[in-house]
Amino acid sequence: AILMPPLLILTSSNRLVQNRLSTLQAWMSKTFTKQLMLPINFQGHKWASMLLALTLMLLSLNLLGLLPYTFTPTTQLSMNMALAVPMWLSTVLIGMRNQPTISLGHLLPEGT
Repeated sequence: AILMPPLLILTSSNRLVQNRLSTLQAWMSKTFTKQLMLPINFQGHKWASMLLALTLMLLSLNLLGLLPYTFTPTTQLSMNMALAVPMWLSTVLIGMRNQPTISLGHLLPEGT
């Protein structure tokens, strides 16, 4: 389980015949991005590689806590806030830029 996230780091290859590790990486990244981007429209698909990298980083940091005498960095509020606030702010700003009426509609009470 600890070795799985480093094995899933995206690599590019120009070879037509890939080895088993490359095939496993391609299959896992394709399956993950397909599941992640299923409810999102086509414009949101450009975020797939960033979200995949963030997920792999969080997975590897949390798996680090399984080792004895190690510290899991995601237990600190400062790291969680440093990851969450820019992601939240970017989604709010992009939503306001692309669909301002729908974004501002969430601030009104339901049914108005």
